[in-house]
Amino acid sequence: MKIYTKTGDKGETGLVHGHRVAKNSPRVEAYGTVDEANSMIGLALSALPQNVEWNSFQQIFQLIQTKLFHIGTELATAEGKAVKQPITLEDVQFLEQQIDQIEVSLPELKNFILPGGHTAAATFHVARTVVRRAERCVVAVMQVEALNPISLQYLNRLSDFLFVAARYVNQQMAVSEQILQ
Repeated sequence: MKIYTKTGDKGETGLVHGHRVAKNSPRVEAYGTVDEANSMIGLALSALPQNVEWNSFQQIFQLIQTKLFHIGTELATAEGKAVKQPITLEDVQFLEQQIDQIEVSLPELKNFILPGGHTAAATFHVARTVVRRAERCVVAVMQVEALNPISLQYLNRLSDFLFVAARYVNQQMAVSEQILQ
């Protein structure tokens, strides 16, 4: 199978089930931004030490990255067409549970912190901002087409999880958080 198809050479791309849209359509912008967030998460994970201590953390992120692919599929599926693995409330609740578990080990925030620290933490912060942009893109699509509203909830919770994950990485790597002055 060749990687190039030439079907997009005139500025269109195919959604799931074959419907063609412009490459700058709100749906394409939304799933492209979700893909960008997924790639940023992969970059952040690559900056973590490769040892057993990080295995469970990385497994959580593998599940999250899979869910981001599912959201991308939802966004790439034309309105009214069935989606095989829609995002569910259980997916949102999973993120909430992970946030709660990690937050127990973190110092309480009393001030804003500046994004940064360890390379992996800083990259999780970048991923968080990309997820926030994906949220805005999904809202734009939802204003004109029906989408699974739980996907938006998932993205909202994911940005919270990425913030907590960045703080956790900094804590585990003994990097101080920079308080906003």
